[in-house]
Amino acid sequence: MMMFTDTTGSIKEFAKDPAVIKFKGVYYLYYSVFIEEDGQEKLCIGIATSNDGENWDIVSRLPLTQECEQKGIGAPGAIVLGDKVHLFYQTYGNWETDAICHAVSKNGIDFVKDESNPIFHPTTDWCIGRAIDADVVVFKDKLFLYYATRDHKWEIQKVGAAYAPLDSDFSRNAWTQAVTHAVVEPEHPWEGKCIEAPATIVDNDAIYMFYGGAYNCAPQQIGCAVSKDGVAFNKCFDKPFLTCGKEGEWNSSESGHPYVFKDDDGKVWLYYQGSNNMGETWYLSRKEIVLKEGVPYIVE
Repeated sequence: MMMFTDTTGSIKEFAKDPAVIKFKGVYYLYYSVFIEEDGQEKLCIGIATSNDGENWDIVSRLPLTQECEQKGIGAPGAIVLGDKVHLFYQTYGNWETDAICHAVSKNGIDFVKDESNPIFHPTTDWCIGRAIDADVVVFKDKLFLYYATRDHKWEIQKVGAAYAPLDSDFSRNAWTQAVTHAVVEPEHPWEGKCIEAPATIVDNDAIYMFYGGAYNCAPQQIGCAVSKDGVAFNKCFDKPFLTCGKEGEWNSSESGHPYVFKDDDGKVWLYYQGSNNMGETWYLSRKEIVLKEGVPYIVE
C-alpha cells in the first residue's frame, strides 16, 4: 500500500493535499509541505515523481516568488491540457483574502506563474470571498474550477464553482462565477460543519465530486456527489464513501482531502491524506475505485 510522506520539510512526516497527473509517461505528485524560509515556517508545494503512481521520489518544490505567496501556498490541483501541466493552488495564511493562483509547466517541474495571480476568488455576497482547495476538470467545453470557501460567520465550509473557456489563458479575467451559492455543503451528521477539498472526474457525461467531510481530524472522511450540469450536485450516499481507520491504524484520525485520477489503462485511483495522531504527522495513500451505474465503489 502506498504510504508517502515528506521528511525533508520543517515538519517531519508531513504531506497533505495530493494531486496526481501522468505527463509524458511519468507520474507527478503535487502536495502541501511545510518549509522554513526567512526564519519562518511556511506552507509550500512539493513535487514528486514516480514510474508506477505508488512509489515516489521527491524532486522539487514550487518556490514562493510572487507577492501574494509570501505567507505560503498549498492544496494544489493539476491537469494536463495539450502539452502543458496547469497547476492551480491557493495562497495560504491570509484568511478571508486567500485565493486561487495558476501556473504552467512544460516539464511538470518548472512552472511559469500567471502574472495576474491570484486568478480567482468568489464575490462576498454569499460567502467571505475566500477560495482554497482548488480542483479543475474539463466539462462541456469549459474548464470548471471548484474550491472551498466559508459562510460569513466563519463556521460553515462549503464548495463553490467557477468556469473559464478552454481556449483562454486562465488568467484573472477569464473566470466566471458559476453561481452565487454553494454547490455542495454540509448536510449529513458525519460531515459536521465542513465540505472541502473537492476532487472531480467526468464519467458518462456527469461530474463525480469526491470531497472531505468535516474539519481535519474531526475525523474528516470522504464523500461523493454527482452532477449532470457542473452546478447542481446530488450526494451519492448519506454516509462516508471512505471512512477513517480503526484505532491504531495509520489513518485513525482521518481519511481526507481526496484527489481522483484516471490512468491510461482506465483504472481510477482515489488519492487521499491520513493521520493517526490528530494531525501531528500526515501520510498520503490511494485506493482503486470504479464508477458503475452512477455509483462509485472501492476495489478491495
